[in-house]
Amino acid sequence: MAAELTDARAGAARLDGLTSWHAEGWRDLRVAVLGLGVTGFAVADTLAELGSRVTVYAATPDDERARILDVIGVGFVVDQLDVVPDELTASVPDLVVVSPGFRPDHPLLTWAAEQGVPVWGDIELAWRVRDKVTPSEWMLVTGTNGKTTTVQLAATLIAANGVRVAPCGNIGVPVLDAVRDPLGFDVLVVELSSFQLHHLPTAGPGAVHPVASVCLNLADDHLDWHGSPEAYRGAKAKVYANTKVACVYNRADEATMAMVEDAEVEEGARAIGFGLDTPGPSDFGVVDGILCDRAFLEERRTAALELTTLEELEPRGLAVPHVVANILAASALARSIDVPVGVIHDALASFRLDAHRIETVAVDGGIRWIDDSKATNPHAAEASLRAFSPVVWIVGGLLKGVDADELVRRHAPRLRAAVVIGADRAALVEAFRRHAPGLPLFEVEADDTESVMPDAVALAASVAEDGDTVLLAPAAASMDQFADYADRGRRFHDAVRARLGGEGHDQPASDDQAGEEG
Repeated sequence: MAAELTDARAGAARLDGLTSWHAEGWRDLRVAVLGLGVTGFAVADTLAELGSRVTVYAATPDDERARILDVIGVGFVVDQLDVVPDELTASVPDLVVVSPGFRPDHPLLTWAAEQGVPVWGDIELAWRVRDKVTPSEWMLVTGTNGKTTTVQLAATLIAANGVRVAPCGNIGVPVLDAVRDPLGFDVLVVELSSFQLHHLPTAGPGAVHPVASVCLNLADDHLDWHGSPEAYRGAKAKVYANTKVACVYNRADEATMAMVEDAEVEEGARAIGFGLDTPGPSDFGVVDGILCDRAFLEERRTAALELTTLEELEPRGLAVPHVVANILAASALARSIDVPVGVIHDALASFRLDAHRIETVAVDGGIRWIDDSKATNPHAAEASLRAFSPVVWIVGGLLKGVDADELVRRHAPRLRAAVVIGADRAALVEAFRRHAPGLPLFEVEADDTESVMPDAVALAASVAEDGDTVLLAPAAASMDQFADYADRGRRFHDAVRARLGGEGHDQPASDDQAGEEG
């Protein structure tokens, strides 16, 4: 027993010392990497470069990545992973690094805990090796909705000031790829999912110390993964830990305010609120259609700085309320590192939203067709529904354990009709029948990917009238019938254009959609 305790202490001390790319302890460290998606591959590639002895465990083979793993000397075990593989028990690793999709109660994570093997996520690993080129300042962005847009906005505003910046993380570019970029970055704007935050420590050598952080909003999501609303909230709240300059929160969302109040931050960090109402001192907000900064100026009790106006944002679809909130949050992040308001104003003048985020597909016969396939949960769909009326709503998919009943109740009065798609149709159909019994309701029973959107669009077109918006805002994940939310959106585009006599998309579906998670 004494020998085992000594070995355990030595192993812990070795891992505690791994706080630099240049630490000797990485060499020959035995690491099991769980998952071979974008994140898992970046982890394995990084550790192999560090000289660790790495084996990847994945339920799904990926021939191209497996070939590269073989070239770089990384082992690969394909297994369903419903029980601990023999290869893992035969050689217990020093460390497990887990991809975001593995639930906390996964058999391999339970086994690791029983064996006393530390479990890291990719974000902790990236923080520990961030000095490979030049250590960057990190900004952390999370929230149930709006993360990707806010990350892109913040990176755009910061880059406009001549700063070398990378948007990364759950947005699709692994943080590990950013920290290993040979030219290096001054700032990383890191989108974090609740899955990634779950595995992130808030103290010790693996804890991130961001220059600024934000939780944009909080609504129930991924309860099937986290197990409870409290666990989901607890994961999101980690974003504020150890913040150095600015904890940015949503004044309209009391949960984010409470997170900031409870956070352990570095001395001197400030709470910076954002919202669509009049800002107080230390806030960002809107006054008479002007987006204002009352936080980062000496005279903040008596004055404000103008960022832009709703009138300037409107032509590019940026004046809808939830996008304005994202702009204010991103501006607060940029201002925390002294990006001038004039630079922000000019950068916003050329910013465009990504595809599948309240994107106008077509306007024909007085009917507007809008793709918000990125609305993968009820909170995101609600933001879209508020922006349009009357609406023919295309809704449904995988609800991920979240109840959409209240969403249907609140927005039934603004609906012309509803078209329900997806695997979890029954719960939505029942909600419509309960809260809007007279509403025209259609159910797409086809479950093959090729037929779903053409059928949904045809049904929507049969009831839409002049002045209506046909809105794809599914309030659900897409993987029941589509590769990802982008594939779902592209197929909506194709179906609409085929219906209206235009041309469809020819862009292939993405291999690994990172943004389907809140």
